[in-house]
Amino acid sequence: MITTTNPNDLIGADVYGDDEKKVGTVGQVYVDQDQSPTWITIRTGLFGTKETFAPLSSASFDDGSVRVPFSKDFIKDAPNIDADGALSETEEDSLYSYYGAGMGTGITDTSDSSRTTDTSPTGAGYDSSAGYDASAGHDTSGPNTDSAMTRSEERLNVGTERVETGRARLRKHVVTEQVSQTVPVSHEEVTITREPITDANIGDATSGPDLSEEEHEVVLTGERVVTDKETVPVERVALGTETVTEQQRVADSVSREEIEVVDADVDRDTGRDTGRDTDLGTDRGTDRRTL
Repeated sequence: MITTTNPNDLIGADVYGDDEKKVGTVGQVYVDQDQSPTWITIRTGLFGTKETFAPLSSASFDDGSVRVPFSKDFIKDAPNIDADGALSETEEDSLYSYYGAGMGTGITDTSDSSRTTDTSPTGAGYDSSAGYDASAGHDTSGPNTDSAMTRSEERLNVGTERVETGRARLRKHVVTEQVSQTVPVSHEEVTITREPITDANIGDATSGPDLSEEEHEVVLTGERVVTDKETVPVERVALGTETVTEQQRVADSVSREEIEVVDADVDRDTGRDTGRDTDLGTDRGTDRRTL
């Protein structure tokens, strides 16, 4: 039993069974007269709406988690008791009876000498010869209740939660590619011009010696391609998100209780009608009707 831990430290802690499966989280902590934690409720289900009792007699509390010596399925099948802030002796006895077989040495004796509960039924409708309260109805599977039976069923509660589904990031890298461009270039070429001797150029033609050797040089020029590169911004790219809504179908199994009417007053030997209304389907055999 956990005795040295503050009960408030247990609330909200994850609960794991002996099969290392998470059962749920601690919802409430029940203490005894010495303020020692004795029972906890474990919130289970899709949204933690169901609370199941589990004992702390052989449990441990380490690293913020409670571990109990029972399997997840065994805990979920525990008696259904409302977590209303207190456990009656009847409720606690039913829990001890359920967990007793699997609690090892944690709880070996479920009796409590300090209890003085009178379990004998009394009242005006109690039939001592039959052993039950005739006015309230007799439950063959448990303690006597009133004349009605409660039928329950599970309902599927569906909601959504936001979880991380992935991440996207921007990354840039340098890519080198070949770029070609046609550029017009010009250059000079030598041309020879011949003109006859005329009165206009006779002076220039006879200004030199009559016969001589000489050279005349002309410098030729031409254009060549020159390249230069510069870096300029061309666009901005940013990441954003948008919400897309789609329809998803959720399917799960739910359980419900059905109530049958069992009528054993029909004479099976002779097949005689016992006088019951045949509209109820009780003229022969055992009537089983689903409500």
